[in-house]
Formats: sequence, C-alpha cells, structure tokens
Amino acid sequence: MKCLFALTFLALAGQGFAADDATIQKGEKVFDYWCATCHGPGNLPGTVALQTKYKGAKPALLSERTDLIPPVTKTFVRKGVSIMPFFRKTEISDADLDALAAYIARNNKAPTR
Repeated sequence: MKCLFALTFLALAGQGFAADDATIQKGEKVFDYWCATCHGPGNLPGTVALQTKYKGAKPALLSERTDLIPPVTKTFVRKGVSIMPFFRKTEISDADLDALAAYIARNNKAPTR
C-alpha cells in the first residue's frame, strides 16, 4: 500500500491542479465546516500537530500549504492519519472531497497540464 501511494504521489507531483473559482469556494466551505475546527488558526490540535511535526519547514495551516496535491488530501481524509480520524462518504461526499482537495491545492505553483 505504501509503495502504491508513493508511486502515485511521484507520478502526480509535477502536475498542476487547476480548479475553477466555484469549486475552490465550495472547497473552502467544506474546509470551514469539517476541517477548520482542528486545522484552522490558533492553538488547535491539527495545527499544533503539524507545527510540531514540521518545525516551521512547512506551514502548519493547511490553507497556506503549497505542497499538498489532491490525491494526498483525499487519502488523508478517507483513511485518516496519525490522530486525525477518517471521514466517511456520508460525512464528506466525493464531490465535496474533490472541492476540498482543490481548495487545499489552490496555492500549488506547479505548472498545469
């Protein structure tokens, strides 16, 4: 499983992930509803965990990251990671997850294909 994930990541890492404004706005709403309580600004569990993990090498706020690609975000949301729980399709639909992943990837500077 780890090998497959690594190969997928490497295959997609150089691609840009452009989304239209409506999708990004929808993704921001999904983030605000489901994610901001742990990953928003302040002394929140997800933000503190990422701050501790990356020690300033990467932003602790997911909304400021420039390195997360949609497949990674989707995997973390569906499978969970560390203390972060997984989210079922009945909680975050596939369409909402696509929008969320687009919102998180909106700052990526990789060229689009």
